[in-house]
Amino acid sequence: MLPLTYAIRNLFRDKSRLIQTIGGSAIVVLLVMAALALNQGMARVLSASGSANNVILLGAGSEESVQRSEVPEQAAAIAAAEIPGVSETMGARAVSTEIHYMAPLVISDDRELQALYRGVTPAALLTHPEVRLIEGSFPRTNEVMIGRLAPRQLGVDPALLEIGDRIRLENQDLTISGIFAAPGTVMESEIWAPLNDLRTIAQRENISCVVLRMDDPDDFAEADLFAKRRLDLELSALRESDYYARLASFFAPLRAMTWITAGLIAVGGIFGGLNTLYAAFSSRIREMATLQAIGFSRTSLLASLIQESTLACLCGTFLASLVAVLLLDGLVVPFSIGTFSLEITPKVAFAGIITGTLLGIIGTLPPAIRCLKPALPVALRSS
Repeated sequence: MLPLTYAIRNLFRDKSRLIQTIGGSAIVVLLVMAALALNQGMARVLSASGSANNVILLGAGSEESVQRSEVPEQAAAIAAAEIPGVSETMGARAVSTEIHYMAPLVISDDRELQALYRGVTPAALLTHPEVRLIEGSFPRTNEVMIGRLAPRQLGVDPALLEIGDRIRLENQDLTISGIFAAPGTVMESEIWAPLNDLRTIAQRENISCVVLRMDDPDDFAEADLFAKRRLDLELSALRESDYYARLASFFAPLRAMTWITAGLIAVGGIFGGLNTLYAAFSSRIREMATLQAIGFSRTSLLASLIQESTLACLCGTFLASLVAVLLLDGLVVPFSIGTFSLEITPKVAFAGIITGTLLGIIGTLPPAIRCLKPALPVALRSS
């Protein structure tokens, strides 16, 4: 076998080729890492947004979208009284009456942005215990509280959505009373308003849903039985976790497109690397023949060429990993129903290393085999 130092010295014989190989592999690896981080981030936020302990009572036929759902308001009181297993805190049952409403938001600089509103009562804090008020107060009449990632979702400066600032919804001026956090969930991108205010603004007679928090996830059967028994209310019961799982499947094509894009660019990178290596190795046919003449086998020469290319690709992988950690890790990405953050996890880093290694091996084999293919007498006479 040729020593590794031989492959390392050959890396610097053609500095322009080395830069092209490192740069091309870095771009491909970075895209693969970004695609995996994006898919993981979206799946993570959707799975975390739904609790197995929560049950959503929706209008029958509206299981795919809570915004289209209509439920009679009295359903909340009836459900609280008839469904066993609902959690209680200091005598208050964890039953939240909610309106979900997508509508334009006008901020102080008169820009109109599409935002997701949730009309709630204080009981929402019992059904969504992950929500924490980090600044200000729960909204009262003509007030709203803003999720801490709502400015990122809307694409505006957070300074425009601070406590005391005013926003306009359907010609109604509302004051921001507080900022809340709900780590890892889509709720952090929402705007919460008092239920009655949002009902008046949206001109709705019914609510969107009733959310109940159960003591045990197995108590879902009781809520499901209630929905099927009370035909007069026209309800459908869903676990909150199942609802967001359906949303995850809805966004599956978008996630697939990120992989397709990354794959196409990876294929382009491999073909670009092939062209570079074909040109580089064609000038080394005599060198390879000379090494064969002094006793090195074609297998050992092939291994050395693969080592050489793989080392360059791993340098590109290191560069891509550095860029990913500095620029992508923690980056908040908005999508239609919220935001999620990218995380460069060990799995993402490992995928980058595997990608860089495969680029080095797959991209080297065809030109290396062509370089070693000529018979020894023919190769020694080549120019």
